[in-house]
Amino acid sequence: MTDARTIADLAVEVRSKNAGPFWVTMELFMRDAAGYALVADPAYLDASMVARLYGVPADTIQIFRLPALNVVKISFPRPVSQGSLRDRDIHAGQHHVPLALYPLPASAPAAG
Repeated sequence: MTDARTIADLAVEVRSKNAGPFWVTMELFMRDAAGYALVADPAYLDASMVARLYGVPADTIQIFRLPALNVVKISFPRPVSQGSLRDRDIHAGQHHVPLALYPLPASAPAAG
């Protein structure tokens, strides 16, 4: 067993999806309550962190913490509308990668 280094190391799944032509939703399905507690902590994951990762204004980001399911959902406006000429991911299926690869603090629990 090695120490976890990214959010993906503590998650069952990290995914993103189209939430209509103007929004993206990402979901962090954490393996257990300890992993959920870490990523759900506003001191670790907040709108300013997501804003830095995705280049969107922090005041447009919505974060939903669902402790009963060990899930964190994040929604924000798409940088370009779905299907537009500059849209490189029409289904928003790859938007989750920067979040999944976000480093964990040194005190993070080991992946299991």
